[in-house]
Amino acid sequence: MDIKELKPTSIWHYFDAITGVPRPSKKEERIREFLLNFAKEQNLEVKVDKTENVVITKEATPGCEGAPTVILQAHMDMVCEKNGDVKHDFERDPIETYIDGEWVKARGTTLGADNGIGMAAAMAVLADKELKHGRIQALFTVDEETGLTGAFGLESGMIDGKYLLNLDSEDEAEIFIGCAGGIDTTSTFTYKQEALPAGKFYLRVEVKNLLGGHSGGDIHLGRGNANKLLARFLWLCMQRREVHLCAIDGGNLRNAIPREAMAVIAVNREEKEAVRAELNHYAADVAAELSGVDPNVTVDMVTADTPEFMIEDKVARALISALYAAPHGVIAMSHDIEGLVETSTNLASVKMTEPGKIVVATSQRSSVESEKYDIAYQVECLFRLAGAEPSHGDGYPGWKPNMHSRIKDIAVEAYQELYQQTPAIKAIHAGLECGLFLTKYPQLDMISFGPTLRGVHSPDEMMHIPAVEKFWNHLVLILEKVALE
Repeated sequence: MDIKELKPTSIWHYFDAITGVPRPSKKEERIREFLLNFAKEQNLEVKVDKTENVVITKEATPGCEGAPTVILQAHMDMVCEKNGDVKHDFERDPIETYIDGEWVKARGTTLGADNGIGMAAAMAVLADKELKHGRIQALFTVDEETGLTGAFGLESGMIDGKYLLNLDSEDEAEIFIGCAGGIDTTSTFTYKQEALPAGKFYLRVEVKNLLGGHSGGDIHLGRGNANKLLARFLWLCMQRREVHLCAIDGGNLRNAIPREAMAVIAVNREEKEAVRAELNHYAADVAAELSGVDPNVTVDMVTADTPEFMIEDKVARALISALYAAPHGVIAMSHDIEGLVETSTNLASVKMTEPGKIVVATSQRSSVESEKYDIAYQVECLFRLAGAEPSHGDGYPGWKPNMHSRIKDIAVEAYQELYQQTPAIKAIHAGLECGLFLTKYPQLDMISFGPTLRGVHSPDEMMHIPAVEKFWNHLVLILEKVALE
């Protein structure tokens, strides 16, 4: 069965169409054109701001003209992650989807349900001629995943609604009314390229097959971090014998827990078997440690080609020590909302970006603004002590929960009516765009909800088919209830 044949047909039709349009972060030209063509086909008003966010407006159905305007909000871009053995060009190739039982998945890549399903839901509402609703504004933002650029740059006057429904959450039967703020830190090591000593043997150390996941939504699961695991082994090796670092690469995106990392090292030829033996012991330790959360982790070593140079030893040792010592994971849990991660940090990537430079990227989150900066400054201090030059991004604010929200009450009533169950009211540790919207449109009353997704920001991403139908029915009834206000 093709996914566009699933029910409800309208939302799956648009999701299927969206998967065929390349939309990496900061390269949303094709998906923007797709939205503009859609608006034209539907004879709907559309406008684009300087940041290239898109707003499509649909007038109220007859008899509902006096109802408050509802903003349906989703982001255009997707996280582009793939397995190492998969050939896929995210700038050209469509996402290849398939159905596995009750789940929709992609073949070896991220699915893009984050936030393709939110876009699809908004488009289905805009296209439906039978729904009962007040005036609708659909806001599609750019570059949510790597910089919240669209939310930061949203111009005044683009939207004017009373209620905003953010369609970017990942657990059906849950309504979110708050989120964490975040700030990124970049630490740059500078090194000299040194000549390779004679009599060395070269090995490529690889950590792979970790689950990874979203650095906000999945950070509490305790999954392995490929950068941390690689640094740990390299540090242990460097304590026992002469080891030179020739290359290192780990992780990709700031908001993804790194699944893979590798390093090329030089060892004395007579010690290569001892290093292999140490790695085997280490791999067994890691497998045992992570058996309950990351059962497929692999730590391996293969012979490497002779590299062109090695990294200056002093810098290499400082880098590995810093990576080993760097915090990663949950720093603090909330005292106000049970089960909510309050503060965390993600050791996201290590890249040799240009000759003589190694850049370490981390991402910090917290629902408490002062704690967000506190953990960012701790990371800064660590890497500065190691000889790197740290810098921080602008960051983004959190979204403070409003327990007296009217749209929250409407959404709860609608869910109870549909499913005879009260949805959970939560805040999320992941960053949503809602906090930034409030800085420009403080009158907004907002919630965030969506169907069940798993493995977001990784090639294991999947979407629960029955949850999509429940999400759609819930959205439709919310709009109907607002129309009757």
